[in-house]
Amino acid sequence: MRNLRNIRYDVCHDATGATAACWDAGQDEVIAAFGPSEDEPKVRLTRVVDRSELTCHDFASWDALSPNPDMVVDRIVSLHYFGDLATVCVIMAGGDIVMAREETSGSYEPVHIEIVGSVDPGIAAARWSPDEEVLALVTTGGNLILMSRAFETIGETPLTPADLAASKHVSVGWGKKETQFKGRGAAKAMRDPTIPEMVDDGTLSPADDASAVTISWRGDGEYVAVNAVEAIVEGGDDAANSPETKTKRRRVVRVYNREGVLDSASEPVDGLESYLSWRPSGNLLATVQRKPGGSHPDQFNIIFFERNGLRHGQFELRLPSTGAGTGPVGLDWNTDSTVLAITYGSEVQFWTMGNYHWYLKQEIVTRSQRPLTVWHPEKPLRLVTSTFDGLASAEYVFCTARGTLTPPNDHGSVAVIDGKSIKLTPLRATNMPPPMSLFELPTSLPAIDVAFSPKDDALAVLTSSGLEVFSWTWPATAKRSPQPTLAASLSFAHDANFVGFVPLEVCFIQGSKYAVYVLGWDALSRTQIRSFVLDREGGQLAPTDPVSVARGSILATAHQGRDLYTQDPSGALTQLNAEAPSAFPFRAKLPSLLPWVEVVESGESGPQFAIGLSRNGHLYANERQLTKNCTSFVVTDDHLVFTTSNHLLKFVHLTDVHDLEIPLDDPEADERCRSIEQGARLVTSIPSNLCVVLQMPRGNLETIFPRAMVVAGIRKLIDALDYGKAFAFCRSQRVDMNILYDHTPQQFLANVDLFLDQLNDVASIDLFLSSLKEEDVSQTMYKDTKKTSTATPFRLPQLVPPTPAPASASSTKVNTVCDAVLARLATRKKTNLQNIITAHVSKLPPAIDDGLTVVAQLLHANDTAAARTVSAKAVEHICFLVDVNQLYDHALGLYDLDLTIAIAQQSQRDPKEYVPFIRTLHEMSPTWRKFSIDDHLERHEKALSHLADFDDFNEFLQYTNKHRLYKKALGIYRYNTERHSAITNAYAEYLVTQSKFREAGLAYESLQNFSKAASCYQSAGVSCWRECLFAAQSQTPPLSSDVFSELTSNLVDALLEARDYTAAAKIQLEYLASVEGVRTLCKAYEFAEAMRVTARLGRADLLQTHVDPGLGDALSSSTELLADCRSQLKAQVPRILELRQKAIEDPLGFYEGERLGGEDVPDDVSIAASSRISTSASLFTRYSTGTAATGKTGETGGTGTTQQHRNRKKREEKKRARGRKGTVYEQEYLINSVRRLVERVERARPEVERLVVGLTRRDMAERARAIEALMAELIEACQAAIREVWQQPAFVGGQTAPAMATLSVENANGQSQDNGGDAAPANNNTTPWIAGFERLSLLG
Repeated sequence: MRNLRNIRYDVCHDATGATAACWDAGQDEVIAAFGPSEDEPKVRLTRVVDRSELTCHDFASWDALSPNPDMVVDRIVSLHYFGDLATVCVIMAGGDIVMAREETSGSYEPVHIEIVGSVDPGIAAARWSPDEEVLALVTTGGNLILMSRAFETIGETPLTPADLAASKHVSVGWGKKETQFKGRGAAKAMRDPTIPEMVDDGTLSPADDASAVTISWRGDGEYVAVNAVEAIVEGGDDAANSPETKTKRRRVVRVYNREGVLDSASEPVDGLESYLSWRPSGNLLATVQRKPGGSHPDQFNIIFFERNGLRHGQFELRLPSTGAGTGPVGLDWNTDSTVLAITYGSEVQFWTMGNYHWYLKQEIVTRSQRPLTVWHPEKPLRLVTSTFDGLASAEYVFCTARGTLTPPNDHGSVAVIDGKSIKLTPLRATNMPPPMSLFELPTSLPAIDVAFSPKDDALAVLTSSGLEVFSWTWPATAKRSPQPTLAASLSFAHDANFVGFVPLEVCFIQGSKYAVYVLGWDALSRTQIRSFVLDREGGQLAPTDPVSVARGSILATAHQGRDLYTQDPSGALTQLNAEAPSAFPFRAKLPSLLPWVEVVESGESGPQFAIGLSRNGHLYANERQLTKNCTSFVVTDDHLVFTTSNHLLKFVHLTDVHDLEIPLDDPEADERCRSIEQGARLVTSIPSNLCVVLQMPRGNLETIFPRAMVVAGIRKLIDALDYGKAFAFCRSQRVDMNILYDHTPQQFLANVDLFLDQLNDVASIDLFLSSLKEEDVSQTMYKDTKKTSTATPFRLPQLVPPTPAPASASSTKVNTVCDAVLARLATRKKTNLQNIITAHVSKLPPAIDDGLTVVAQLLHANDTAAARTVSAKAVEHICFLVDVNQLYDHALGLYDLDLTIAIAQQSQRDPKEYVPFIRTLHEMSPTWRKFSIDDHLERHEKALSHLADFDDFNEFLQYTNKHRLYKKALGIYRYNTERHSAITNAYAEYLVTQSKFREAGLAYESLQNFSKAASCYQSAGVSCWRECLFAAQSQTPPLSSDVFSELTSNLVDALLEARDYTAAAKIQLEYLASVEGVRTLCKAYEFAEAMRVTARLGRADLLQTHVDPGLGDALSSSTELLADCRSQLKAQVPRILELRQKAIEDPLGFYEGERLGGEDVPDDVSIAASSRISTSASLFTRYSTGTAATGKTGETGGTGTTQQHRNRKKREEKKRARGRKGTVYEQEYLINSVRRLVERVERARPEVERLVVGLTRRDMAERARAIEALMAELIEACQAAIREVWQQPAFVGGQTAPAMATLSVENANGQSQDNGGDAAPANNNTTPWIAGFERLSLLG
């Protein structure tokens, strides 16, 4: 649905009468040839140079007399320029091949002209191959000669009638009407499609010059086609020897390979003419067919052949607008095979194909005496053509004529030019695929350009000699508008002000009045803008004063259509005043002239900048480059939408030009990026429908609803309080309906009534309520990607995030919304009863009892037919929302048997089961019925409460023991001492069976049962030795001394085994009167207490027998511990530093093993924990839990769910815990080991301090000094290790950063897994701390 728009036009008047032309692609200039003629038999070469205007500079000329007496004047057959040699090759019909070399060094020496060869019979046609390596010549004698660039003959092949037998053409009728199915009745009458009704015999066109020959190469230069007339003998070889031989001539297209070997010949076609052009893409050869029309003008068709000579489609040409003429005189494809130029004597037509339909996109009126058209070899849509007053250079681009994209006028209008017809389709009303259209607007002349008014209510069509404006009304009620009508027209042909004016572009601006602007080229070689004021009532276009703009400028408009801009060749934009013919600079500037430009205007205070797209796909915002692979773009009020060559559709939020954020190529993670079909381009966008229309390469249309556009539109509708439309889009586009609340929660709660009124549908409200969930979708799946402000103040990150207060069940989001809806629906029970039930059961957790209560109220209401109907519907609805079996239990739990029966009837339950059960319940008393129901539903605590009402304590106690409801029972009989004690005793017995001896002892102690309490406390362990001794001594009668002594001895043994020496010593000294308590105190390093006890007992001898040996044992164990710690530090700290140095010098070798050679190490390798979560392979891939199939590591790829992955994870955790030398886990293991050592030394400090004091008091000063020195030395070593391992700066990943406490491989949750062995958790990244050791001053 693209049109051709002219962006460059100029005429070189000095080049009038040129006979041939070619392009110098390197200099982007035209080489033109003049002559020879009868008056001047000379060839003159000139270069068309652009110096503020196109002028001709002659650089070579020579005499070109005709060598053939039958040829009055020689002529140029081929003109080609070799850019690498700065040489022009001129091939003459007389047979001469001339090479003219330009002087490029700047000297003024004459041009070297040389005739490099001559073909005696003469040359009928010549063409260089696209790679400039092979020259194809057809002589007038009927031979094809292929020559190399050095003019050495590659092959010479005669054109003979025998060539026609090279291809055996068999048509199977593809695309013929005979092969189309027309019903069963017509099937019997169908004829053989391989036998055509009429067979062409190749009759020559009456206007065909039999001597004309055309050569055309395929785009890759592997094949060459020759269109020539061949004389055929009728009757075969026998007829050739007959005196009455009849010959017939027909035109044949022969295809040869690069060596001159015949490949195929075309099938016969009547009226085939000499023109031929091979499509550079290689699939089709285009020729012209003339069909005589008798009294009517001749009909011309473009016939396509395949390389094998078979026909492959055709289309009918349209007569030139300037008159019937004599038919085409030239046929040329552009370099990218998108445009076919058909040259007439008076004009040039440009045809394009889309969806198998051929469109006439442009006509250039030339009125040339010697028509010629030459495409640029590198720029696909640039060409030069001859006109009546010189050579015209023109350049085009493909663009889409679309209507406004601003709601509510965004009808998706698209206009497609097809000659004298404008195919108009409002895609918002009907998505009609091309070449069909909703409307076809006839024009007086073939259209050049089309523009829509900003309100989409008018359409301006520019033709070569006039302007036509169509009025297009949009009724408020009807979805489809009527056919646009012609409102005004203006012809340039009869106005003296427009003599020589060549219109190029048109645009529509709507300010205080409608104005149409036309950019064109006038007779004085100036670029002007002509403006016309539209009088819709009078049907007239009133011209105003023209405005001259810079040469080579093009038009640009704002996407709202308020202002008009021009872009000069430098890329600078100038804004034109729509009210007066004046212009002033615009602050936006593009890097160069960009063919596709739109200006973004968002009010006086909003952003104003230009969006431009270059031919090579670079997209710019002013001079800032946004992307390098753009293929098309549109601008809406909120987004810049563009497609890329990676087959992605991207959305950019419109903000300030420096804040435009281009999404990454990640359609799975970013809603602003979406995958599309390969080669798709934007046609238009319809923001009102939240959709985008794309055109596929083959021509068909596809409408999509991108998630970014849909969500942004829903947000906009919510802000505008249009909940009804927002809900409709959520429903149709499958957007989570939680966004209706999550986007603006306070606004929603304040406008619940409006929300319900706009939905106004019970089913829609139910759908919304049932979709509610706790997740805030505005922060997760639909997080707004638009930046709110660029001036956000810098804030320090919060190291400890505030912990939110736990929310109660009633304050959750779902319950808040449901409660708000229920409050508004309280007055709408008659119409929204179903929604009330839905709101109750949609809560978290579902308020099923509340919903059933509403249903029960309906069941017990007035017993009328209407009430029964409503209640039945309510029962059906709640059964639809909730599992009916769960509803049955809840209904039974409400003790409403009528409701229970109503629910049971909606289930699959057998009436033989539930009817007798309910009948039995009916016969019970109310209290016993409640107990039975609660017991049936296993709601034992409630059943126990009902059972207490019967005052049968034995049954109550049995039920309590059966269901272990002791806590509930204790609460019921809290103030009944006798029954409370009975329940407590039963509870204590139960606790003993559960091995909860401490709780059981407390229970027995509360019952004054000290015997069982003591037993329970003793069974509870050493932590309850005090309670055990208290209960044992509180028994009545008291325990015997032997039993009590045995009890205390057992407690001492248990405490010694548990290393609680202090408690054991207390029992020994206080209950057993044993001096062994002194030795036990020494084991606890309580030397001061041991000495005090000896003094209290008056046993000084115990100091030598018990205290001194205890000091010796403690000194020995402490010395051994400190020595081991010192040796461990000396071994592990240097190894840690060695591993860190290896990691810095060779990260790949350290983490991946030894590397061969000295390959360069990437500069982005880091062993520190990264804040970016990566799902691709990394240095740690082989140590992760991912798989090669998914390429994801750790838990980020979701790969730890299968048994295989869990087993692999366990193996990795075991390896991490072992920390085997040479693995990636060794360093982590060593660091954790040093941390634990430091912590152990810190814990040993108070024991060593007490030991030093004890040794000093017992006159063991030397021993005290030794252990004190050893402890001080070890603490200094620990402090040094802390500085080296944790506090030393490390060079990590190419930059200096503090060394981490552990350099382990972290999982996706940021925590290292370290289980098994004696390794500590690796997520403790804090630096250990140890204070200095303060020595005893008395020791010196």
